[in-house]
This record gives sequence, C-alpha cells and structure tokens, in this order.
Amino acid sequence: MAEYTFREVIAQAMSEEMRKDESIYLMGEEVAEYNGAYKASKGMLDEFGPKRIIDTPIAELGFTGISVGAAMNGNRPIVEFMTFNFSLVGIDQIINNAAKIRQMSGGQWNCPIVFRGPTASAGQLGATHSQAFENWFANCPGLKVVVPSNPYDAKGLLKTAIQDNDPVIFMESEQMYGDKMEIPEEEYYLPIGKADIKKEGKDVTLVSFGKIMKLAIQAAEDLAKEGISVEVIDLRTVRPLDYDTILESVKKTNRLVILEEAWPFASISSEITYMVQQKAFDYLDAPIKRITTPDAPAPYSAALFAEWFPKLEKVKAELKNAMYVK
Repeated sequence: MAEYTFREVIAQAMSEEMRKDESIYLMGEEVAEYNGAYKASKGMLDEFGPKRIIDTPIAELGFTGISVGAAMNGNRPIVEFMTFNFSLVGIDQIINNAAKIRQMSGGQWNCPIVFRGPTASAGQLGATHSQAFENWFANCPGLKVVVPSNPYDAKGLLKTAIQDNDPVIFMESEQMYGDKMEIPEEEYYLPIGKADIKKEGKDVTLVSFGKIMKLAIQAAEDLAKEGISVEVIDLRTVRPLDYDTILESVKKTNRLVILEEAWPFASISSEITYMVQQKAFDYLDAPIKRITTPDAPAPYSAALFAEWFPKLEKVKAELKNAMYVK
C-alpha cells in the first residue's frame, strides 16, 4: 500500500489500461502539454506521445463527436471535459450518438468510450460552473454514470469503465483531486453498479455519492457520539443504481435519508425515494427525508453559497428527524 492523491490515481488508472491496449487514447483541453487542467494526466504525454495524449481546441462539440466516431471504428477513447458544465456543448453527441448507436444500429456498432471530468460545485465559480448533472446523464438509456467519492474507488471504477464496451460518464470533483488515500500496489477493478456500505448501522440509513459523501460520513460519526447508529451507503454509481443494497438497509433500519448535491426536482434522490416506497413501504417507520441544494442556481457570493450548499448540521438534523429525535 502507498498513499496517492485522487488526481494521481486517475492518471494511474488511465495509464495502466493504455499500456495494455493501444486503441485507448486520451483527448481533451490541456491534457497533454499542461499535464491536465487539474494535473490528472501528469506525465502521460511523455509516456504515450502526442498521438495518444491529444490536446484539443476549446470545442467540446467537435472533439466529442470525433471521439464517438473513433469509438465506433475500433478505438476506446477517454474524453476529458475540463468540467461537465462544458459537456453541454457536446451533449448532443453524447445523448443522440454515443448512448443510442448500439440500439439504432441493431448491435452492429458499440461505443466503448469514457467521458470524464469534474461535476458540481467547486467554490466561487458562479452558477454556470457549479452544476451537478449526474441525474441528467443518468436519465438517458445507454449511458452508465459513475460518481466516486474517494481515490480508491475512483481508480478501480475508472479502470472498469475504460474496459466497458458501452459509454460511461465518469464524474469527479475539483475539490477531491488533492484527497489522499492508501492504494494497493496490485491491480484491482471495482464493479460498476454496486454500492458500498461505508459504515454499518442499525438506526437509520443515509445514502449519498460523490464528494458530499464526506458530509455523510462526518454526520454519522458525530451522531454515533450521541448513541445514534447511522448506516452510510455510497452509491458509487447512479446508473445502474444498486437498489438492492438500499432496500436491504432500509429493511434493517426502517428509516432513510438521502443526501445529494443537486437540485431537488427529478433528482437521483427522487428516484430512490420512489423505488423505496414502492418496494419497501411496509418497512418504513418514518417518511423518507432528502437533502439537496435549493431549487436555484448556485450563487457566486461566498456567504450565499454557504447557505445554498447542504450543511453538516442540516444532515444531522434530518437524520434525527427521521428518528423523531430532537
């Protein structure tokens, strides 16, 4: 075991897979000469050269389309968006081409491609650079959507995503690139579509994913000091979504709180809420609680943003509310 940062394990995962398969290449803004906007491709240009680590113009529509065509013709591209806010420029290529080509071609073509980069907020970047689009992409059949919360999960999931024969949306966070964790020296893969129980508990279930998992774990640790046992589930993947792990936990704890950094309307938490009441209603001893951002664009003001973003105290309060504890 050795300690690595989130950005380092992203580069490791890509490099390990590229050494095995020459059809894999990385394309995106500043991924080559600059070593990546967040240094998540540091050293890769030196190892793999400019034909496989490709700097692009600021033209997401163009290089997204190029990569989809390349994937249909035998390559396995990794496309880095400097932020998924910029993926909106190329979203037609993702939704109408990458996600649908296998079905529309009757299985004649597939699209083995990974679209990766940071999602959601990262401080004072304004409303157009602070959006969580996990539920947007998860809404589209044909796409898999992965949102890791720590370096260990990120490496194992990214390696699996690169080997997948269908398009995968791999969403990171600018605020996690410096996070450190011990990583095994031996190679490992993690399955897409399997949630992970980060902390076992018996009183209430707390479900989350991505960087906001830090709040979930901290809330559970704080409440443990008050005698409240919180089971914390990290979804890891929001499409496919591991309903079974959530349902089994709810059947044990009889209570559910969902924490998500997204707008409330048509969110991942909305889907989970529906499925739990549909399949485990009789096990619930309290209404399902969900914690999201307000239904408004992210403010630029630091003071307003602090009010907009879910707070630790709010998470703990909702967990207590689910247990009818004041």
